[in-house]
Amino acid sequence: MNEQPTNVPTQRFTDAIALAVELHEAHARKGTTVPYMSHLLGVASLVMEHGGTEDQCIAGLLHDAVEDCGGAPTAARIRAEFGDAVADIVEACSDTDLDPKPPWLGRKTAYIDHITRAPDDVLLVSLADKVHNCRSLATDTESHGDLLWARFTGTKVESRWYYESLCKVFEERLGPTPLVRELRHAIARVWP
Repeated sequence: MNEQPTNVPTQRFTDAIALAVELHEAHARKGTTVPYMSHLLGVASLVMEHGGTEDQCIAGLLHDAVEDCGGAPTAARIRAEFGDAVADIVEACSDTDLDPKPPWLGRKTAYIDHITRAPDDVLLVSLADKVHNCRSLATDTESHGDLLWARFTGTKVESRWYYESLCKVFEERLGPTPLVRELRHAIARVWP
């Protein structure tokens, strides 16, 4: 059977990859030498694999740009280059646009509350982000044990609360989709 792909990325997607590289080229995953782009591409891939639109896929590539690469000016640039839909998703996936960032617990509590009522197009991108992060945590936990938690602001217990709280929201809002089940599975690998 020769299936034709749907929602094939356009030049906009390629342009978004270039912007993500520009913004994150000096970044690595916390406590590693793995280029941060691996996470951004992973999130965009999950969004694409689970039926996301091109705007959602682009937002997956840029979901950390506001939070980690310049705040409101970066949000304005994304809006100008990729449109309102992409910028709105990116802003909704950001837990702050301030530098320095406010305290971790307050940001995460507010984000959980925000996701309970965020627009549907935001949920897939946010969920893909959390799945990719939690998969990485699971792999790192299996390799490094509890030593990995020194990399992060949130403790192991706080991070468990955060991921489980978000998973509950995703389950309530989206139902038992394959990606929601993947998040639940990854959580169980990190916190058996």
